[in-house]
Amino acid sequence: MKNFIVRAITGVFFVAAIVVSFLNPLAMVFLFALVTGMTIWEFCGLVNERPYVQVNQFISTVAGVYLFLAMAGHCSGFVNTDTVFIPYLITIIYLLIAELYLKAKDPINNWAYTMLPQLYIALPFSMLNVLAFPQAGSYSFVLPLSVFVFLWMNDTGAYLCGSLLGRHKLFPRVSPGKSWEGSIGGGLLVVGIAILVWYLLNTYVPEQANLNMWQWAGLGLTVVVFGTWGDLVESLLKRTLGIKDSGNILPGHGGMLDRFDSSLLAIPAAVVYLFTISLM
Repeated sequence: MKNFIVRAITGVFFVAAIVVSFLNPLAMVFLFALVTGMTIWEFCGLVNERPYVQVNQFISTVAGVYLFLAMAGHCSGFVNTDTVFIPYLITIIYLLIAELYLKAKDPINNWAYTMLPQLYIALPFSMLNVLAFPQAGSYSFVLPLSVFVFLWMNDTGAYLCGSLLGRHKLFPRVSPGKSWEGSIGGGLLVVGIAILVWYLLNTYVPEQANLNMWQWAGLGLTVVVFGTWGDLVESLLKRTLGIKDSGNILPGHGGMLDRFDSSLLAIPAAVVYLFTISLM
């Protein structure tokens, strides 16, 4: 009972912090730059426990945070030149060349584990800026916040339907607790929520209603499918590392990777989806 209360309180503060941050562009950029850094730091700490792996935790974290901030500046129009990405590229080149002088037993392992958090964590989080700044100089919280709302609703629907109806395992090798029934229930709930978002936008803030009903439903399904895959990817990562939680920074919820695993695939998938329908 005590663990449930702790988990509930942490969850409320977690959701509130994200929702409130999206109401202000500076708050959003600050919070998710912090989240990016904390998640990469956590990831590097985990993989550094493996034999013959030594990732530069500090430089990798700084590089990932810089990529997020550079993307924020570029997408918002605050920085009007693409040269803002050059320091990031120089850092990545440095991390590759450094292995020539470190005399590691397995430099390929170091290269792989150094690049992975940039692709798996820093790049997806930086894509939030593409959703938040649809045009240079304009900010909208609707799309990025919707992605997180869809993920939360999917988790809720999947848990309830899985607990009541779950019979067929979705991916027992990686996550034995997930069921097809739960995934379908979560997906149906998100589609309903997506249609509700479309209705509310059209009714109360039509200037924000840039997608039609079917496009909102498609966005919801995209987030559900890739969010589920994101969850499974992190489960596979933890099984490979032999750990239960990625950390303990969030009482009752584990680490940063545990809380943002679904979003790491859902965010870039949402960006690809939105770009795709804009070309149709």
